[in-house]
Amino acid sequence: MAGLNCKRKIVLESGQEFCGEGFGARTDAICELVFNTSMVGYQEIISDPSYTYQMVVMTYPLIGNYGITDEDFETKTPTIGGLIVREYNDMPSNFRYTKTLSEILEENQIPAISGVDTRMIGRIIRDYGSCKVMITDESTPLAEALERIKQHTIPSDAVAKVSCKKTWYSRTPNHKYNVVAIDCGMKLNIIRKLNEKSCNVTVVPYNTSSEEIMALKPDGLFLSNGPGNPEDVKPVIEVVKELRGRLPIFGICLGHQMISLACGARTFKMKFGHRGGNHPIKNLENGKIEITSQNHSYAVDRDSVNGTCLKVTHINLLDNTVEGVESSAEKLFSVQYHPESAPGPQDSTYLFDRFIDIMRKEATGNA
Repeated sequence: MAGLNCKRKIVLESGQEFCGEGFGARTDAICELVFNTSMVGYQEIISDPSYTYQMVVMTYPLIGNYGITDEDFETKTPTIGGLIVREYNDMPSNFRYTKTLSEILEENQIPAISGVDTRMIGRIIRDYGSCKVMITDESTPLAEALERIKQHTIPSDAVAKVSCKKTWYSRTPNHKYNVVAIDCGMKLNIIRKLNEKSCNVTVVPYNTSSEEIMALKPDGLFLSNGPGNPEDVKPVIEVVKELRGRLPIFGICLGHQMISLACGARTFKMKFGHRGGNHPIKNLENGKIEITSQNHSYAVDRDSVNGTCLKVTHINLLDNTVEGVESSAEKLFSVQYHPESAPGPQDSTYLFDRFIDIMRKEATGNA
């Protein structure tokens, strides 16, 4: 197959090179370099729109061994920038698999490389932070690669790129609530979870106005995860400003950051972000610890929450960053992590029940 066993390399903007074997698409790409610590779930990772314009280093060494399964995608068209692994297995043993990882990457023009020291690359990211990286043929001169990296700017239109272009629907039998979900790069398992909770879901593009949303007569509004800087997604921030207090609002990941910005808090870019299914989160309301799945480069500044309508409800025990906020008066809440994670920890699925409960109280006048 084209793309397999070709000599390729990655070049960091610092000038470090790592040579290995190519798989997936044999194209050049320049992206932001990030790592993910998950032991399983590479299909969900490559199909998570939040990785748009990012090249992911998998810290778990063996990738590809269970192939790709049609039912497990998080989006129909993967937009990850590239994939870096220690060992790639192109002969999956899973009876469910329909394609190999290399095949799906090649179909979507996504380059990948194996046989490199992912532990060293992970430590570089940990110590020095995320940086730009280029994947190219081994024969590309280092000076040429570094000049191309220097001249390249990571685009800021990631949400516009991955958001749906028109409204679509995901209905469930005997539904109780109608939820409008703003698609900023939404994972499909979020919709599955809402459907399981008896919600019909109307998915709208990121630039849908508050008037258009209210015309759909929703019982609640959901803000999805997605890629990039939350400050770039001004249409959604404005919608939250206009609709907060008028109906229940629930946000995850990027949605959490946009809710915080709409309420007057600030966000900042982290050194290397949180990516993986093993982050311990403390619920400040009951003291319980939740193990969570995460994927983000930005976080809410904790000090900036003071003076807003929000209160902090969850914190990350690894670095004390904000992981959840809420405002009972404004009928909104959000979390930085992914309660719908699949595969991943299920400690936080109660948050969907909380959203349902708020909509129920609002519908019955018991809020």
